[in-house]
Amino acid sequence: MAGFVENIEFALVVIDADGKITFVNKTAERMFGYDYDEMIGQTLDLIIPPRLRGAHEAGVAKVGSGKRSKLSGKTVEVTAQRRDGNEFPIELSLSVWNGPHGVAMGGLIRDISDRRQRDIRLHRLAHQDALTGLPNRFQFDMRLEEALEIGEQTAVLLIDLDGFRRINDTLGHATGDTLLQALAVRLPAAVEADAMVARLGSDEFAVLLRRIDDPATAAAAARALLQSFDKPFGIGDHLLKLGVSIGGAVGPRDGGDLEELLASADLALYRARQRGSSYCMFEPSMLNAVAVRRALQDELLRAIGAGEFTLHYQPQVCLNSGRVVGAEALLRWNHPTRGLLEPADFLAVLETHSGALTVGNWILDEACRQSAVWRAEGLPALRMAVNLFAVQVNAGNLAETVMAALERHRLPSRALELEITETIALDNEERTLAPFRELATAGVGLAFDDFGTGHAALSTIKRFPLTVLKIDRSFVRDLLNEPRDAAIVRAVLGMANDMAMTVVAEGIETLAHEAVLLGMGCRIGQGYLYSKAIPADDFAALVKRRENSVPRDS
Repeated sequence: MAGFVENIEFALVVIDADGKITFVNKTAERMFGYDYDEMIGQTLDLIIPPRLRGAHEAGVAKVGSGKRSKLSGKTVEVTAQRRDGNEFPIELSLSVWNGPHGVAMGGLIRDISDRRQRDIRLHRLAHQDALTGLPNRFQFDMRLEEALEIGEQTAVLLIDLDGFRRINDTLGHATGDTLLQALAVRLPAAVEADAMVARLGSDEFAVLLRRIDDPATAAAAARALLQSFDKPFGIGDHLLKLGVSIGGAVGPRDGGDLEELLASADLALYRARQRGSSYCMFEPSMLNAVAVRRALQDELLRAIGAGEFTLHYQPQVCLNSGRVVGAEALLRWNHPTRGLLEPADFLAVLETHSGALTVGNWILDEACRQSAVWRAEGLPALRMAVNLFAVQVNAGNLAETVMAALERHRLPSRALELEITETIALDNEERTLAPFRELATAGVGLAFDDFGTGHAALSTIKRFPLTVLKIDRSFVRDLLNEPRDAAIVRAVLGMANDMAMTVVAEGIETLAHEAVLLGMGCRIGQGYLYSKAIPADDFAALVKRRENSVPRDS
């Protein structure tokens, strides 16, 4: 037996529960370029490229702790490293057993460099993703069609990475590629051995579960995949945390053919994305939601053409004097049958609508026009706050559009304040930041809306030339009875003061809220205590009443 082990064409590497190499055969010595004594007692890092070590170490630690490896019995293709530092592709078959000294793991390894260079490589390229070695979309679709044709109960899970683009943009495509290769190791380990994990596109993966007895099996697999993202990915010197959204569907119940089943899974994925870092299985009610969404899209297209949108304005008030010092322009829809609709009824659909750019630019122009009218009527020089859509930033001409609106209505740059959301703030690209820097230089204000409620926070303040932080109403609402909310508000005010930024507190509803905020050093607020968003004429009347009620020496 010893002679057989030493002379087989496969390299054999055995490790213990601590990941230390306890045995290698002659083929392994030749393959990796080390002598026997140089390998024994070392960790697998000896033969694994540095960028992939984190993923392998996590797998070894899992098995060493007594958990079952879902890679056991599978043959996978991974990348190894020789003594001279050269990388090469290997085919690895893993076995796990209980030896006299505890858990042991053995890998049969074949150098497939030659095979990759022969004609069979062409076949693999047709069916496998070149970067990760996983099945590609062609092979995935082929296997799915095969299962549906013979009537198997089959589940599809679509996996979409949250934050991958940001990693690619900030750390480079080489790091992004390595992360995808690490995913190609982790994802198959999270599901059962007979599941197919495929890479469908840039950061899109899919899992095919065939011959399932119970649809609940698909939900269990989705949960396992979701949990596999709990631990960060070790890529080189970086520890990367990824979010993930997963949508699933089960055929033939949710679709009798490939297109219908994938469409159902995609609807579930859309719902999961809305929830953020979660999974969702298809439900028939989602079809109704899609129908409603499509109908609303059609109505919005008509509304844009018919000019059914209008702006209401909510005052921003100086907490010391009670004077109105600014206005936030808020979109309303004069629906012909449903009456006046607030943004909650349509904004989520509008933001991704083909007409979003048209509406966004109309809001900007109409707010500037109204500001000019109020100034001509003798109202104080209020600053007008306008919310931006992401599509306005992505259009590539934001600075030109804003400056043209100001010039058209003869307004100074300081009369306008643009409010950005987290969706815009999380985009690190220079093309996104450049127009805001240009506008800030010109004197246009820049506010970060709902500060502190999402992922974009301190890094946003560092990158964007912000002049205003808006404290979200959720912190103000519980200010009086939640010490943590009070601490957060206090911290934001202190930070903003040190950075010469203005703070606007949203959602002020009571005099008690106002008094506490004023005592903390907040100078500007908005909320129902002063007024809800109202039409332009009513807003002008409100400003005049407040001006007349303020003592002249205030």
